Amino acid sequence: MKKEKTKKQSMHATVMSQFNKTADRMDLNVNIRKILSISNSEIIVHFPVKMDDGSVEVFTGYRVQHNNALGPYKGGLRYHDTVDIDAARALAMWMTWKTSLAGLPFGGAKGGIEIDPRKYSIGELERITRRFTYALGENIGPEHDIPAPDINTNAQTMAWIADTYMSTIPTSERSHNRHIVTGKPLGVGGLEGRDRATGYGVFLSAKLYLENKGERLEDKTFIVQGFGNVGYWASHFLVKEGARLLAVQDAHATLYKKEGIDVEGLAVHSNPRKGSIADYPDAVTIPPEDFFGLECDIIIPAALGNQITAVVAEKIKAPLILEGANGPTDKEGEDILLRNNATIIPDIFCNSGGVISSYFEWLQNRNGELWDLEESMGKLQKKLTENFKRIQREVEEKNIDWRTAAYMLAISRIETAYQQRGIFP
Repeated sequence: MKKEKTKKQSMHATVMSQFNKTADRMDLNVNIRKILSISNSEIIVHFPVKMDDGSVEVFTGYRVQHNNALGPYKGGLRYHDTVDIDAARALAMWMTWKTSLAGLPFGGAKGGIEIDPRKYSIGELERITRRFTYALGENIGPEHDIPAPDINTNAQTMAWIADTYMSTIPTSERSHNRHIVTGKPLGVGGLEGRDRATGYGVFLSAKLYLENKGERLEDKTFIVQGFGNVGYWASHFLVKEGARLLAVQDAHATLYKKEGIDVEGLAVHSNPRKGSIADYPDAVTIPPEDFFGLECDIIIPAALGNQITAVVAEKIKAPLILEGANGPTDKEGEDILLRNNATIIPDIFCNSGGVISSYFEWLQNRNGELWDLEESMGKLQKKLTENFKRIQREVEEKNIDWRTAAYMLAISRIETAYQQRGIFP
């Protein structure tokens, strides 16, 4: 496994190879290509935080703002020890494509803190989050750059950010700034259904794709890498439609059960363990290197980027890959999968349910409205279905793969915006 790790390209190299491939294919305007190849702003902050024992640690946080041609920057904040400027650049660029493809009035940003949150108490994580928010200062704002949850962050994290941000502005303006972040708890302006939106989008990708082929989810088998928010909700909805979860993998264990793993039982088991599926009694543990080679109909990488390398892709037998994570497939891995006639539903569509629901929450707060679960999920399903059909038409009309089709649609929208408004001065 160590040998394989050294072969992995950076996430930024992956997104740039995807962008350049698409730009060549669509003959993108050379000047717009220059603009979209780099980030507008890259913010690195170092900030001290007092720990429970009285000692002080200095943390490093990042926020990369890739492009805002279509609207305010939008993107998640992740707390993970793999967070660095390269990863933030890549993730911010993917967010630009994702928001554009979804037809949202947003640009793309991403960031986070280089940290393993399992090593810190709840009190320490709150202080780290609040100090990070303060360090970012005016680099974020409800009409400028709107963060959201990502890996190892959640609704509580967003509540701390919102409270800290609003505490730094005049009292009379605080009620007008609740949309500084999305993915908040319901009690502080969150949207019903936001928690499940990303996983629902992954599920709907599978359902719509199979329906287009005259097939159903019933009795289909799938495996999931990563059992956080996205992996859990995608599995939840797929199993409700009659599919069977054969295997789950995270950083600590790889579980398998031929008859199907109980999604809700595994969720109950893993939550108290801060996300670890290890030691789950109702499935067998298998070697991690066997995971991607399992016989199944659908693979859902919903963990970190660059997981499907050339070595891994050669093992894959599943005909359908749903990218629940951002950038889980590198260039060499994708080339092999396409050569083997596998279909990849790309991340910029497949996991876009989260940012679409974030837009709904942003609108809800901005307009002083309250949407119930049925309304928010209905709007989400409608938007995702429309976007799926647009990509599908592009695939069929141009005889291209799904990622290239999605990228062409996303980048074309931004190209049009630049052509129509021009470059200042």
